[in-house]
Amino acid sequence: MDFQLKNKKALITGSTKGIGKAIAETLLKEGAEVIINGRSKASVENAVKELENKVTDAQITGVACDFSKSEEIEHLIKEVGEVDILINNVGIFEPKEFLDITDDDWHRFYEVNVMSGVRMSRAFMPQMLKNDWGRIIFISSESGINIPVEMVHYGMTKTAQLAISRGMAETTKGTGVTVNAVLPGPTLSEGVKEFAGIGEEQSKEEVEKEFFKTERPSSLIQRFASPQEVANMVAYIASPLSSATNGAAIKVDGGVVKTAF
Repeated sequence: MDFQLKNKKALITGSTKGIGKAIAETLLKEGAEVIINGRSKASVENAVKELENKVTDAQITGVACDFSKSEEIEHLIKEVGEVDILINNVGIFEPKEFLDITDDDWHRFYEVNVMSGVRMSRAFMPQMLKNDWGRIIFISSESGINIPVEMVHYGMTKTAQLAISRGMAETTKGTGVTVNAVLPGPTLSEGVKEFAGIGEEQSKEEVEKEFFKTERPSSLIQRFASPQEVANMVAYIASPLSSATNGAAIKVDGGVVKTAF
């Protein structure tokens, strides 16, 4: 299927690995011009080279930005200029008992996971509205609905993204701009592999079996999703083909959340 993304310019925050990187590769293959982002210049340069090697004639650039630093955010906004598609993917996670989560932890998670999307959307949405076309997508999580007891602060930020994306969508009424949220479930990104010790201490099969038995028993697929499976949905939502989808929370969670909506 042609997602009609040729000549569209997309910015994906937090895209040097994991879901963000898979989204970048998918959009590049669809002919979009892609700007990736990571915290360091080295990580961005490495990801750009890797994606150039994987996708023929890739139109790709990168901008380093630490979303906990306001001056770096301002630099990114100025350097990027204007985009047709904004994918607010950058985020941090950290398992921690509720009573051990400090005020600094709460502020840090909110600053990176929530305010990054607010600031990016505030910067790029006006031009989208002026052009009467644009896509803003928040990469939330099933953890925004099923708040994980092991990281309440993370779940809180993912719920906040759902509220923000729905509220923003209301401001696009009657235009060609849409704002949606995509909710991945447990996904086998580099961060999850590292956290779970996959490939070092335990095999993927061992971790998967135990995780879905004890932590996410409601999953219908009973396995981790791949970053590519999430990227496939994001590519559709980013495309002109999804023009009737606005203000939605779209699950790619493998059936973890036990509701149909």
